[in-house]
Amino acid sequence: MYPYLSLGPLVVQLPGLALLAGVYLALLLTEKRAAHLKLNKEHVYNMVFWGLVAGIVGARLAYATRFLSVYLESPLSLLALNPQTLSPVDGILTGLLVAGVYGRRKNLPLRPTLDALAPGLAAFMVAVGVAHFLSGDAFGAPTDLPWGIYLWDAYRHPTQIYEVILALGVFLAVWKQPLGRPGDGLNFLLLVALSGGARLFLEAFRGDSLVWDGGWRAAQIVSLAVVLLSLALMQKWYPPLQNRQKR
Repeated sequence: MYPYLSLGPLVVQLPGLALLAGVYLALLLTEKRAAHLKLNKEHVYNMVFWGLVAGIVGARLAYATRFLSVYLESPLSLLALNPQTLSPVDGILTGLLVAGVYGRRKNLPLRPTLDALAPGLAAFMVAVGVAHFLSGDAFGAPTDLPWGIYLWDAYRHPTQIYEVILALGVFLAVWKQPLGRPGDGLNFLLLVALSGGARLFLEAFRGDSLVWDGGWRAAQIVSLAVVLLSLALMQKWYPPLQNRQKR
């Protein structure tokens, strides 16, 4: 793994740099797709930007509350560019809340806006996989397979590489807009379904997953629920899709 790059006295955290590159690419692709869908690209861009800012701040503050004594001793640590000191779930919820409020105030139509977000979110997921590879997070379970990588005193499944490959596949599928009409929201649901399916597969090889009693992996249960919900929404929102498939 390659968590740091030393440039003289400067030490760059490569996982954080990968995430920043992912944010930049996500904003760029979202703006382009918004223009293609004839949305106000400035409003969409600002919605994503402020959602990201709120998500990062919310994730850091939520993490800090769990280690309050540490951050009270060193308040400047709140500004550290370390993705490992973030609470992802709290960040996602905060970001979605702020983005939703902004989009509603700017009267952005829901389904076209969701479709505009899809390629950028897919590209960001690729960056997350790269960041995991660089940091060594999200590591795999021990394996005897010839492509195992040596990490944490064992040869393990290269789940970070699996994650990047799956994320690239999801991105290519969403970028081509294979379903529905542009702006009807179907490709956003496709992104959610494919991402949930990829996570369902990937978790089988993870070595750091939360496992409930009975051997159930928490992330797989959540991923399965996400896949089923997205497929149900496809059928509910888009009955014409079923008619086109029967022809």
